[in-house]
Amino acid sequence: MTLLQLANVTKSFDAARALNGVSFDLNGGEIHALLGENGAGKSTLIKIITGAHRPDSGTIRVDGQEVHNLTPAAARRLGITCIYQQPALFPDLTVAENIGMRLEPARSFRRVNWSARRARAEALLRRIGADISPDREAGELSMPEQQLVEIACAIGTGAKIVIMDEPTASLTQKEQLVLFAVARELRASGVGVIYISHRLEEIFALADRVTVLRDGESVASSRADDLNETQLIKLMVGREILNIFPEREEAMGPVALSIRDVSCAAAGISRVNLDVRAGEIVGLAGLVGAGRTELARILFGVTPADAGEIVLNGKSVLIRSPEDAINYGIAYVPEDRRRHGVVLEMPIAANITMASHREIFPRGWMSFRREREVAANYIRDLSIKTSSPEAPAASLSGGNQQKVSVARWLATNPKVLILDEPTQGVDVGAKSEIHKIIRQLAARGLAVLMISSDLPEILGMSDRIAVMRNGTIVAILPGKSDAHAVMAAAVGAKG
Repeated sequence: MTLLQLANVTKSFDAARALNGVSFDLNGGEIHALLGENGAGKSTLIKIITGAHRPDSGTIRVDGQEVHNLTPAAARRLGITCIYQQPALFPDLTVAENIGMRLEPARSFRRVNWSARRARAEALLRRIGADISPDREAGELSMPEQQLVEIACAIGTGAKIVIMDEPTASLTQKEQLVLFAVARELRASGVGVIYISHRLEEIFALADRVTVLRDGESVASSRADDLNETQLIKLMVGREILNIFPEREEAMGPVALSIRDVSCAAAGISRVNLDVRAGEIVGLAGLVGAGRTELARILFGVTPADAGEIVLNGKSVLIRSPEDAINYGIAYVPEDRRRHGVVLEMPIAANITMASHREIFPRGWMSFRREREVAANYIRDLSIKTSSPEAPAASLSGGNQQKVSVARWLATNPKVLILDEPTQGVDVGAKSEIHKIIRQLAARGLAVLMISSDLPEILGMSDRIAVMRNGTIVAILPGKSDAHAVMAAAVGAKG
């Protein structure tokens, strides 16, 4: 049974054509993957399906009935729900309150049944395998935990059409498997699932059908079994991409960063030991909650260590703040790009120079000409696709926003670069470009510590892999290790 059908949908924003005659359909009891590079039109199409945008032309049918003037409220009544890549939880409310706000009908002067609200939240979290207390405030949750709460909310609506927009972007492999089980359970119950992901291995593991968008047009629709990874990439980007993980070319230098018995009780980090050499990429792997981001925040002075020693280029240093870290040559690109990576409302040039004003404007006087020059150099060197350095960061695709975030810290001339989920939520073309940039930076002599929940990325990019569990490093493996060895160390498996 066809649950959703879009025919010849078009949508323009001013002079820019976002969708050009796109057709798409979804059957009950299937997982239909929607693929394309950032800017291909996926987000616009999803916003039309959920009622956030109205198409300029074309038709939308739900359960065979043509729908006019679709709004978000009408979409919810029709059984359409979406799990977005960027969680939208109220940070000062508990998990149970956030779930209740989404699922309970809005009525004036309604008394809240707190025990029932908490029990429902607990049941939904248990159903998706999330070990999260309903009583925790959403603002305390990590990005992966927020994503799991969003998934619980969507499952609780009892929707007929569920859209999953990069649902595993922040999840580890173990959590991904739980999500896959939930998606298959929805399919078995007759729900139609639209699945958006840049991780092609997920598509082949889950999808029944695949539709590819490119430049606002639907260029292919096929059974997933009839395509391979090379064909999909070529359909998405219009060309073949070879060597997604570039090979090392340069030799490594001396140890640039040495972490010796570093601990922080507040961050749950205990006796971490690790060396990173100049020109080396060390991948930091582990499950959510293992302490990877917490370690990065210690090294950058956000939550300073309370024991142990940090040595930079042979000299012991005390890092009590991000300012200390920057002065010592440490740069940190955080995982939450929209909250901490770029300021969306500010121009690209201002974003790039934000952390390096002292170097760029040594006398304290702002020079917008100098700012533009610096930004233009990084826009060129990192191939940031934009019309102007003065364009707002919000106008960029996810991959280009990530490049701006990297450029900001390169402008500080760092010796150590910490990257937390550097390709999270970016398309396969941008991912390949970012991998190339990271390898080039290492070749210039930067010591790179790369945190990633994308296991193929860890395996493909790392010269060595440090695996964390329970707030400490439990194994250091060669870069060419297999996935089983990394996961075995992450979960504490014997043998």
